[in-house]
Amino acid sequence: MGLIASAVLLLALFAYVFWPEENPFIQRARTRLDFLEERREAVMNNLRDLSFEFRAGKYPEQDYATQRDMLEREAADILREMDTLQGGQFS
Repeated sequence: MGLIASAVLLLALFAYVFWPEENPFIQRARTRLDFLEERREAVMNNLRDLSFEFRAGKYPEQDYATQRDMLEREAADILREMDTLQGGQFS
């Protein structure tokens, strides 16, 4: 009797500790805003890396300026679209 009770208690404890809070097999539907947030983060990381590599001497100034302008325009486009999707709440 004690062995069965111990096994049930162990099983309940195991289920409590390792049971996921959310179903791991169901993914939340990704929105356009989610995609834009990820893209914005990637562009900002690229800007930071570009600046670091320029200071390290890996890029000539003209190439750096061209790349920086391109990334800044892309970031501005992303932020503009995010603002539009959020209803202009940050304006």
